[in-house]
Amino acid sequence: MKKVIVDKSLCIGCGACAQIDSENFKIGNDGLSELKNENVQAENPNVVNAMEACPTGAIQEKEEESASN
Repeated sequence: MKKVIVDKSLCIGCGACAQIDSENFKIGNDGLSELKNENVQAENPNVVNAMEACPTGAIQEKEEESASN
C-alpha cells in the first residue's frame, strides 16, 4: 500500500490540495501544506485529485515499509 507525503521543500503553499481535499490536507502555521494525519493512503480518489492539482509535485506517494523487516 502506498502512503502519501508532502515534500515541504517543494510546496509553495498555494492551497490547492486543501481546497480539493480538506479532509486530508491543510495549510500549516508555516504557510505550507501538511497532512492532517500520517495514514493518508494514495488510493483515496480525493487524494489523487489533490496530488494531480499540486503545481510543484510536492504531494507524493511513498511505498509503506513493512513492519516485519
